[in-house]
Amino acid sequence: MSATTQVTDFSDLYTDLQNRVRVATSITATENQAKRYINSALHDIHMNYDYRYAWTERSAVLRTHAPYTTGTVSVSVGSTALAGSSTLWITDNSYGEDNARTTGKLTISGGTDIYRISTVTDDTNIVLTDRYVASAAASGATYTYFEDEYALASDFLRPIDMQFFSQAWTIPLVSRLEFRRAYPRPNVSGRPAVASIIDLATSSSTTPRRLIKFYPYPSDVFLIPYNYVSSYLARPSAGVEQAALSSNSDEPIMPLRYRHIIVLHALYNWFRDKRDDQRSQEVKAEYTDAMLRMVADVEIGTHNKAQIQPRLGGYWGHARRPYASASGSRYSVNDSFDRLEDRNR
Repeated sequence: MSATTQVTDFSDLYTDLQNRVRVATSITATENQAKRYINSALHDIHMNYDYRYAWTERSAVLRTHAPYTTGTVSVSVGSTALAGSSTLWITDNSYGEDNARTTGKLTISGGTDIYRISTVTDDTNIVLTDRYVASAAASGATYTYFEDEYALASDFLRPIDMQFFSQAWTIPLVSRLEFRRAYPRPNVSGRPAVASIIDLATSSSTTPRRLIKFYPYPSDVFLIPYNYVSSYLARPSAGVEQAALSSNSDEPIMPLRYRHIIVLHALYNWFRDKRDDQRSQEVKAEYTDAMLRMVADVEIGTHNKAQIQPRLGGYWGHARRPYASASGSRYSVNDSFDRLEDRNR
């Protein structure tokens, strides 16, 4: 790191931290601690402002899967083995996707029971998650395969707009509890009108699996654009973003002019944990001031004060009429009552 330039990459950041706390830079254990403090600071800075930074915003397009009904199915009562005839489940559709996938569900013979798919073995065999329940086996029965849950971008952290999944499609977001209460059974197809973000248990890795769930389930192939906040806060020299800084040449996605704030945050935590003295509070004050200035700098298009003030003339007139009395108006505008002031003081 040059002594005359802004801290730029991971090596600059953790080396600067070690220099500020006056520890040797050639000790592996100390260097690893500095790296951990830098990464913790990087994530905490973004969490501290509710992730509302322009450089974390991303956009993506979700393509839905049309219901699939080709062929017929047979299954015995109490079995999870679903056999198909002319079903072509693992054959690609026009969009290079299997006609049936493990993310899907299906109904049999127009019934109300909805079965999740555990495994799509081949074109004519599916393993269901739950055993088939009915008064008799299904043989050569019709079926409807559909998908109401879709994977989001791999770096999806949270939506930018907490009220709408897609502004272009006007699809509101509701809580998981509200969604389960209002739409317990995804048995209707159509244009998605409401959505909820759900989390599934991890499967082959420790990476959380976040999905978007729609109601009704899509009745056709739709392209649904959405905006989100990325969980990837580091950019390697190869350019493929990742969750944290790792190699010396990795850089934060934060603009260069703000990266020294990462060191200030890490420095505060270092002093708090290892020294527990006045320096921790002094650095915290410096970090807080820098954060306030950064937040003010990135809030493009907003103002600290309202620029458009409402006109009170109309409200004042309505407040006087028809409730005015000989002694004056029975209602007032912006008096002590409106301001929640105690008139007895």
